[in-house]
Amino acid sequence: MAILPEGFGLPPLPYLVALAVSLAGVGYALRERRPAFGAAQVLAVVPWMVAGAAGHALYVLGALPASAAPLFGTPSAYLTTAAVAGATWLAALRSTTSAEAAARLLGAVGVVAAGGVVARAIAYGATHGTLTPWLPLLGVVGGAVLGVVAAAVLFRVHAESAATGAVGALAVTAHAVDGVTTAVGVDLLGYGERTPLSRLIIEFAAGLPTAEALGAGWLFVAVKLVVAAAVVAAVAPVVEDEPTEGYLLLAGVTAVGLGPGVHNAILFAVSGA
Repeated sequence: MAILPEGFGLPPLPYLVALAVSLAGVGYALRERRPAFGAAQVLAVVPWMVAGAAGHALYVLGALPASAAPLFGTPSAYLTTAAVAGATWLAALRSTTSAEAAARLLGAVGVVAAGGVVARAIAYGATHGTLTPWLPLLGVVGGAVLGVVAAAVLFRVHAESAATGAVGALAVTAHAVDGVTTAVGVDLLGYGERTPLSRLIIEFAAGLPTAEALGAGWLFVAVKLVVAAAVVAAVAPVVEDEPTEGYLLLAGVTAVGLGPGVHNAILFAVSGA
């Protein structure tokens, strides 16, 4: 069985080299500086996750300039976002007097970047007469509410997980958003799932007696919640013992949930399904 999602492929060599050099340079500079990385920094990169996801949605729609498109494929969108956000963080660290101020500046620039890319996607849908945002928006809101509830339950039944705080709750919520928006796309909008393992779960649920009443996406939502909660519980001791490493792990967990979830919502909203 295939593992990688449909459309997965490295960008052309010049782009790949540029991304590799950029990431290596940013990574080296951050390693030398060793800035604090905690809850504030994780929250500051959330807008950048949204920006990268929106950029990938524009890539899928074919709405990016040819010169920029290779930077937002799969997985290059993650690499591009990391390089630009990392460079912005370095600039913020150099221009401010504290780690907290740098995090605020990083987050603020990320909000501007995310707002610009999302606005471009909305404009694409409006221009093409395909802007239908309400069901995808409902999926985002429903996923966020479900994720917050699931995180609260996790913290109650596994008290050690509460050490992850808002960042742990964010990680669970990000995957809930991914799960619910996927379910909305599959059950209500007629989209397919690009990732083979996720598609297998959805196809299995479609063959259950519950499919007529609940659709095929509910099992995927449940699996996402269980896996995300288990990962947060596993990372909690790392957050307590090695906070930098723990928060970096949680940032990664959040990115691989929030990125696809936001991508789903934007793509569904502007493609007119």
